[in-house]
Order: sequence, then structure tokens, then C-alpha cells
Amino acid sequence: SVNAIVSNRGIAGRHYETAKAAVVQFTRATAADWAPFGITVNVVAPGFIDTDMTRALDERQREALINDIPLQRLGQPEDIAAAVLYLASEQGAYVTGQTLHVNGGMLMT
Repeated sequence: SVNAIVSNRGIAGRHYETAKAAVVQFTRATAADWAPFGITVNVVAPGFIDTDMTRALDERQREALINDIPLQRLGQPEDIAAAVLYLASEQGAYVTGQTLHVNGGMLMT
């Protein structure tokens, strides 16, 4: 999730983002270990996706989220599936140890 990179307020948020960041680092280490065997290991980090969780937000909260996304929309589950499909395909065969951010531009720097 974007929370591997973006900080949250409060102790619960910090625990959550720390766990996500650990997954990213674990992926890098595992990618290095398995690369000699031709095995790729990557992370897909979704932004805010149109799911039951985001639909449960009130309209004001949803609008605030969307306003922070440069593409001005929530992602669709199919957006995440397409990223996974790419990484699992021959086209993604030379990609390893990476985090693919699928977030509508939320983390552009």
C-alpha cells in the first residue's frame, strides 16, 4: 500500500506503515536471494481503490481522497490486477526487487 511510503498520524498508523515498509524491504532482500535462480520478486503498492472500504467513507471523505490523487479518481481493482499481470508476464521478466506504485500519481516526487 502507499502506507509503506506515506506517514500516518498516531501510533496505530505508524505500526501499520512500518509493517508495510518491512514488506518492501523483505521483497528487496528476497529478490536478491532468488535472482540467481531466475525468480523475480516484486511488490505492488496500491493507492486508494474503489472497494467496500472506500465506499464506506462519507462523501466528504471520498472527495478529500480524490482531491489528493492527481488522476482525480479512485483506482479500480482491475488497475491492480493489470499491474500484477504485467509483473507475472514475460514483459515483466527483467523486473525484480521493485515496488510498483499503482496510485493515480499520489506519490509523484
